[in-house]
Amino acid sequence: MVKVITYGTYDLLHYGHIKLLERAKSLGDYLIVGVTADDFDKSRGKINVQQTLMERIEAVRATGIADKIIVEEYEGQKIDDIKRYNVDIFTVGSDWAGHFDYLKEYCNVIYLDRTQGISSSELRAEKNEIKIGLVGEPTVVMSKFVSECNYVNGVKTIGICTTNQQELPETLLKLPLVTNDYSLLLNQVDAVYIISQPTKHYNHIKQALKSGKHVLCESPVCLKLEECKELFLLAKQKGLILTEAIKTAYSTAYNRMILLSKGGKIGDIISVDAICTSLRQIDYSNHIELENTWNSLTAWGPTALLPLFQILGTDYKRKEIISRVGSEEYSYDEFTKITFLYPHAVASIKVGKGVKSEGELIISGTEGYIYVPAPWWKTDYFEIRYERSEETKRYFYQLDGEGIRNEIVAFVKAIQTGQNISYLSQDKSEAISKIMEDYYNKINYITI
Repeated sequence: MVKVITYGTYDLLHYGHIKLLERAKSLGDYLIVGVTADDFDKSRGKINVQQTLMERIEAVRATGIADKIIVEEYEGQKIDDIKRYNVDIFTVGSDWAGHFDYLKEYCNVIYLDRTQGISSSELRAEKNEIKIGLVGEPTVVMSKFVSECNYVNGVKTIGICTTNQQELPETLLKLPLVTNDYSLLLNQVDAVYIISQPTKHYNHIKQALKSGKHVLCESPVCLKLEECKELFLLAKQKGLILTEAIKTAYSTAYNRMILLSKGGKIGDIISVDAICTSLRQIDYSNHIELENTWNSLTAWGPTALLPLFQILGTDYKRKEIISRVGSEEYSYDEFTKITFLYPHAVASIKVGKGVKSEGELIISGTEGYIYVPAPWWKTDYFEIRYERSEETKRYFYQLDGEGIRNEIVAFVKAIQTGQNISYLSQDKSEAISKIMEDYYNKINYITI
């Protein structure tokens, strides 16, 4: 029996895929098809946003061509598979010609001509490409967002609306549309990514939703609870996606850490403490700078609150806000600490742009604790520590694009499916907005 093996993503399985599989099968008696896993695609800088791994496997199985289907999950697996299944022939499309010659040491390698004029990438672009516009002042995060969109199939950034065109970096200047007219941008896009100053979020989101555009907005969505509820209701009524953007929520390591903590790995959780700081000097006499900058709580608060609300929930019994304020007029806090009392736990956040501290996350339990080193909000590593140090468990996960890439993927999938699959649920967005509102209204608030 001659065994043949081939590999592919098989996203949006089409006639070209089927013809290639049929030709691969004709080379022998038994065909093994390796379907590339999502995580392996990510490690190669490619993200498939159209179909899940199981959908792609089922599509290959439905052709009836494959005798066996396996999942390709890691670099070097092809050699292991060839040995494991005693493969005689490895085959793949001719666009990979020469790339897999190293496998000739293990079996015969055949490159097959692909069907002309058919491409999954072209199908994605033609059918589902989502045009995104950017809203706000130029920042490092905005430039990263544009760069990460290049790794995601089915999305394209086409313009930016900003009042500060003079300071745009080259990556943003190259966009087809650069304007200060928000209505003009909305007429050209399917969705917007909003990273304007937080006091402008409500109006920017509302105008986008009324124009029938999907919205991904940097947290906080709003500075008032009722405005947050209003916008989510408006999005629902119009059948649009409104998602709050906190990139940490889409980090693989962060999500595994949350699951393990809630799964009882450290017993009952008694305390959650998160610290986020970034030292920045502010000229308090420069009113233009103060009007356009994010204070400590809006810049870092949502990220620091994320693990508290996801682990302990949003139904705390009481809280206290303590701030060191640099400018009362613009509510600019150099440092803020918020403490929470839950029925059976306590929590705290410390955030600051005028103070520096170790940016760590510690989750304390009755049997051990989870330690995430600085900067915990973009970590690829954490530890579960116990009384006996030899029992410490260490976890490592690849971090792609600081979580921004996966955030874009989730946003695009939500638009395509009509289901909001954000890692940040509406109740968490409302809880964050409530914290912001209490800060600005000085509820349960003291200054130092």
